[in-house]
Amino acid sequence: MSTPVEIVLIVAAVGYVLIRRLAGDVAEAKRMLLLPAILAVIGLSKVDEIIQSATAVAFLVGTLAVSVLFGVLRGASIRIYQQDGVAHMRYTWLTIALWILNVAAKVGANLLLGLITGVASGGNSVMLTIGVGMLVEGVVVLARAVRTGSRIVWKKGEDGKAHTTSPFLDDLQTRMTRR
Repeated sequence: MSTPVEIVLIVAAVGYVLIRRLAGDVAEAKRMLLLPAILAVIGLSKVDEIIQSATAVAFLVGTLAVSVLFGVLRGASIRIYQQDGVAHMRYTWLTIALWILNVAAKVGANLLLGLITGVASGGNSVMLTIGVGMLVEGVVVLARAVRTGSRIVWKKGEDGKAHTTSPFLDDLQTRMTRR
C-alpha cells in the first residue's frame, strides 16, 4: 500500500493542479510536463513492489490505459484562451468530473485487485497512474495550444520578469499555424 507520505504528496500535487487550473492560469509547458513526469518516475520506481502476479500486471496495465484515456479526455475538456498574447488554460467542471471518475476507477480497480489476489498492493501504483494521466493531459493541452495564435511559454515569469519560452515550442507552433 502507498505510504502516508506518498498519499500526502499525491493529494497535494493533484490538489495544487486542480485549484490552480480551475482558477485559470498560463499554459506553462514546464509545469504541465515536469511535475507529472516526476510523479510517474517515482511511481515507476515502485513497480517491482506492485508486480507480484500476472493479475497484478494486468491490473497495472489496465489502470495505466484508463489513466491515459482520462488524461486525453481531460486535456480535450480544458478551455484554452488567450490573454495578453499568451495561451492560458482553465479547467471546466467536466474536467473536474473526469478527475473524480479517474480516481474512482483507480480506487475501484485496486479494491477489485485486492479481492481477487487477497493482497492490497495496487495502491503503490497510484503515483504512476496519476503521473501518466497528468502527463498525457499536458501533452494534449499543449498540442491544442500550439495550434492557436497564442504564445506558449515554457516557464511563467515571476516577480514581473518575462516569461521564458522554448525554441522547440516556438518552432513547433510556427510550423503548426502555417498550415
